[in-house]
Formats: sequence, C-alpha cells, structure tokens
Amino acid sequence: MAQIINMPRLSDTMEEGVVAKWLKKIGDTIVEGDILAEIETDKATMEFEAFYEGVLLHIGVQEGETAKVDTLLAIIGEKGEDISELLSPKSPKKTSDTKKESSNKTEKKTTSRVDIPEGIEIVTMPRLSDTMTEGTVATWLKKVGETITEGDILAEIETDKATMEFESFYEGTLLHIGVNEGETALVDSVLAIVGKKGTDVKALIESIKNGPFGKTTEKEETKTIEQPTTTKTEPTTTVVNQTTTASGGRILASPLAKKIAQEKGVNLAQVKGSGEGGRIIKSDVENFTPIQNTSMTLPFVPSGQESFEEISNSQMRKVIARRLGESKFTAPHYYLNVEFNMDNAIAFRQQFNSVPDTKISYNDIIVKATALALKQHPTVNSQWFDDKIRINHHVHIGVAVAVEDGLLVPVLQFTDEQSLQQIGAKVKDYAGKARNKKLTPQEMEGSTFTISNLGMFGITDFTSIINQPNSAILSVGAIVQKPIVKDGQIVIGNTMKLTLACDHRTVDGATGSQFLLTLKEYIENPVTMLV
Repeated sequence: MAQIINMPRLSDTMEEGVVAKWLKKIGDTIVEGDILAEIETDKATMEFEAFYEGVLLHIGVQEGETAKVDTLLAIIGEKGEDISELLSPKSPKKTSDTKKESSNKTEKKTTSRVDIPEGIEIVTMPRLSDTMTEGTVATWLKKVGETITEGDILAEIETDKATMEFESFYEGTLLHIGVNEGETALVDSVLAIVGKKGTDVKALIESIKNGPFGKTTEKEETKTIEQPTTTKTEPTTTVVNQTTTASGGRILASPLAKKIAQEKGVNLAQVKGSGEGGRIIKSDVENFTPIQNTSMTLPFVPSGQESFEEISNSQMRKVIARRLGESKFTAPHYYLNVEFNMDNAIAFRQQFNSVPDTKISYNDIIVKATALALKQHPTVNSQWFDDKIRINHHVHIGVAVAVEDGLLVPVLQFTDEQSLQQIGAKVKDYAGKARNKKLTPQEMEGSTFTISNLGMFGITDFTSIINQPNSAILSVGAIVQKPIVKDGQIVIGNTMKLTLACDHRTVDGATGSQFLLTLKEYIENPVTMLV
C-alpha cells in the first residue's frame, strides 16, 4: 500500500523546508533507513531518511523548491501501483470552468519550473542563522572558471549576526556567480552554479530568473559573471598619485572595498589597487596607510559648515532594529528596579580570586546567582508564543556582548549547573568570539533569559528591551560607593542597581518581585551559591 511522505519538521522553529538535493529518483527501490533527500531547514541542511520500504513512485517537491511543513514531499509504494487517487485532490473537478482553470494553473507551474541539466548543481544563499532572511556576500574566495572541491570555502557571507565562511558541498567548476561582492540576496536565491567545465549555463540562468528560486537580490536582478571565451578588452586605466581610475575618471573599486573605505574614512583616490586591471579590493583598503604630507596647505574651511556621513545598515543592524522593534511594540514591558548591597560580594570575589589560577568577575557572580534564582522561579524563565506559554525547567542564559556593528547574545547552556570558574571561562571565550565575528549560530540559540551588563562603562542604571520570545531581561549597572544606612548608622557602602524588564503577558509584578528577592539573597550572600 502506498505511503505518503510529508515535509518533516526538522527543528522546533521550522515552518517550511527547501529540498536541496534528491538522493533517490522515481523508480528507485527504497529500504528503510535510506537517505531520501537533503532538506534545508531554518537552521541547517539535514539528511532525511525513509521510514518505509518500497519504490519511489512520486516526488512532490523538486530540488530548489520550498514547501510548507506537512505538505506532500513524496510517495512510496509497490512498483506499478496506481497512486492517481492520492494525487487527485490537487486537481478539483467540479465544472468545466474549474477544470480549465486548474489546467491553466498546472501549465503555468510546469513552465516556471527550472529544468536543471544533469551534472549541474545550483548553490543557493544559505540560512546561516535562525533569524537570517538575507545575506551579503562580503568576499568571494573562488572565481568563475576555478575548480571547486567539496569542502572548499566559496565565500564569506555577512548574516544578521556574523560574517561566516560558506563551504561547498559539491565538486566541479564554478560556472556562474549570482551575487557579487557587496550585494545582498534573499535566503534560497541563486548564489552560484557549479558543474562540468565548459558547460553552457546561459539558458539555465534565464530560466532561473522566473523559476522557483525567484529573484536573487532585493534591489536588482542577478548579475551574470561568465568565463570569457573570447579576448576581452579591458578599459584603459590611468595611474595618478597611486590612484586607479578608468578612462572616464571613475575609481575602479569593488563594492566591498568602497563600503570599508567609507566606514574607515579612507580616500580611495589615495589607494593603489592590486586587483585585476588595478581594481581596488578589500585587502587594499584594509592595508592602506594614509600618506602624511605636512607641507600641504589645507584649504580654508568656514566655521559653521554643515557636514555628515552616511553608513549603510549592516545585516546585523537591520535585524537588531526589526527584532527589537517587534519586541518593544508587541510585548507589554514593565520594569522592576532594585538596589543591592555589594559589600559581601566584593569580599567574596577578592577571597575567591586569591586562589592561584582562579579569576572571576562580578558579572560571573550575577550570572550564576540569576541562574539559581530562575530555577526557583521558572515563570520568569518562560517564553511567550501566540498559542501557548512555555515554562522552561532548564536555564540557558544569554549574555549580551557589544560588538562594532551592534549586539550579539551568546548563550550559556545549563548555566545553573556550571561553576563560577566555568561561567567565567565561557563568557570570556564567547566575548572574544563575538568581537571577532566567530560565533556560530548554535552558540547564539536557545536562550531562556538574558543579562545585559553596562556597569563596566560606568552606567549606574538602565532598562533593556526583552529578547523575545523570552519573558524577561536583567539590566546590570555599575557598583557605586556611597553613604548607606547600616544598623541605624550612616556608613560608606557599595551598592549596585539592577532593573528587571518583564513581559506582562507571562510575568506578573508579584512574580518578578519574588524572583528579585531570591536574587538579592544570592548576590548579597554569595557563599550560599556554593552550598
């Protein structure tokens, strides 16, 4: 009996999947455990295995196409079995008009499907993080015409969270680049084509434009870079003061080089290009040292002259704006402010760090104390979804790290089970990776609560926006020495202000207050965390 196989849900946030590659063809015999296809989810490309035995009778989603979870992916049954009834719901037969309309729709779908020649592999813009919707090609490490081996790094792609290396899963020759350096493309749009050397892919590129891949970029159509077959006439270039310009006076520079130059304030007219035809590339700008000329007379600049600079929004900045905007205007925030006495915490840290090869920060103490308090108040460790509230019994704390382009939040998994030394080492490691854009998507996923600490910048108190779908975020200020009342006497003490931002849909005021009381006990008496 024929078995219908639907698009599986391969991750907890997956709503649709892309068939990256079919490993079986119609008519092939399937054994339980065989890998049917490679499916790209919202988090990774994963192998999907068969749970049935028989013959592959039908494929419902072609390579490169996207389908919602639970839609028809394939049918397995006995050889020669009639499956027309299983496919008939796709073609309603009520009236002749309906038949005609259905026929027209089917014809349109057929004509828009891309016919991929044998031996040709289409490489699409990958989804390199759980929130990524588009990516920017920072650098191509391979050129059209070069041989590609499986595992080679094709390009560096800037996502909403980091710049990451993208490796090839195929072997062959790079026949086509669909997204040039500095350009942005939606996830699943055509990034490149790999195949046998000398294969003509012009017709394939034309069919892709209106096929299931859609447009490759938001702002412009795919730009084709093809291996030259005839002698190419390069534009005449003139070198003036180490500046590479075309005959029309335009500076020849890659889009990424221009972007970096704008960010660093580098005058491209002073940069010597090392690329093809003297073109200025990324490394030229990064290695450029401005020429100092003390004898040059500077022009007079009148006072009050207006000036400004414009910096293009990075992928990270775009997503930060979108996600925080959604959080602020959809989650009803309210704030609970507290001030803790830090005298015992200061003495505890000094004594703890007196042990050789041991060093913890105040932030490590706060992270550990927060994790233990969350175990006692799981409602604060919850998450809001449209149809449910998830009460998490595991504690994964996200620690906000400021980077040049914005903010990254690496996640300490099972924080309550880690020692203070382990937390300190992990936070230090993640902070270094974040600043060098080396964090992986897996290291930034799954937080149940977030801590943002600006105390090292001298900020005494502030409020943060909740990192949804989490229900709360803790803002930590600086330790301040000031007069306090102790045992009826005014003495000099050390205090720290914290602000808990809560989503009122999940955390009531009393619940948040009880959590802060427990947190106070741990932070003001940190030795209790070791018991």
